[in-house]
Amino acid sequence: MKRILSLAVTGLAVAGTLVLGASAASADALATQPVRQAAPAVSAPAASAPASAQTADAPAALAAPVLASPSGPGGAKGPKGPSDDTLTIDLNGVNGKPSQSIVLMLGMTVLSVAPAILLLCTSFTKIFVVLSITRNALGLSNVPPNQVLAGLAIFISLFIMGPVASEVNDKAIQPYIKGEKSVSQAVEAGTPPVREFLTKHTRKDDLALFTKVSGQGKPANADAVPMTTLIPAFVLSELRAAFIIGFVIYIPFLIIDLVISAALMSMGMMMLPPVTVAMPFKLLLFVLVNGWGLIVTSLVGSYQ
Repeated sequence: MKRILSLAVTGLAVAGTLVLGASAASADALATQPVRQAAPAVSAPAASAPASAQTADAPAALAAPVLASPSGPGGAKGPKGPSDDTLTIDLNGVNGKPSQSIVLMLGMTVLSVAPAILLLCTSFTKIFVVLSITRNALGLSNVPPNQVLAGLAIFISLFIMGPVASEVNDKAIQPYIKGEKSVSQAVEAGTPPVREFLTKHTRKDDLALFTKVSGQGKPANADAVPMTTLIPAFVLSELRAAFIIGFVIYIPFLIIDLVISAALMSMGMMMLPPVTVAMPFKLLLFVLVNGWGLIVTSLVGSYQ
């Protein structure tokens, strides 16, 4: 038994020795194999080091000629302008005729100042004031409305200002549109007809008043009066004439009011408004005498 056990232990020791030797040999083989394969990988960076050094030196080599190259010529320069900074605007166009844009701009300008021109340089002021006083004398506050009175005054003003407008059109507007006159020449040619109309219907007292207020000397003649003095003097003269006409219109209707008031007082009808009773009689009288026709005729005749 002891021999058997000793042989078994000896066999086991031999087998263990064989197994351990085989495992150690396999471990050595595995350890040596990566070293053999890694050697080329380690040598690759060493081989590429000169290439990288060459590529690193390449930009420096390329940059050296750029830095050493001479500077290029300067940029192109534009032509020199005129020595004096001036701006000239010619309203007469290329062929002497005003362009369509200039005509349109002047038309818009005239439309924007047309209300002031209509109110101050024409007969519109006096006509509108007379028509408004007539409406108040009849006892009608809103009939006819202001739009109707203004429209009627505009058309009556066109009848009165027709000769003046035609003369301005023939002497100033049409030659300017055809290119025969410049702007300044057209204004100079169109001013005398308007000045003549204003001077004819302006009182000397009003003209002297505004000449004194402006601090200017006495003008030598009517043509020497500036428009800034002539226009307001004309407006004052028109208002004075309108108030005189309105007074004459008011008198008949005032008499009717007095008669109606006295009749109501005598009959003891003090609670009945005289204005309500007098209005039908006023309208009847105004229609029978053709009041609108008389007023328009007198207004147009005052400018002839």
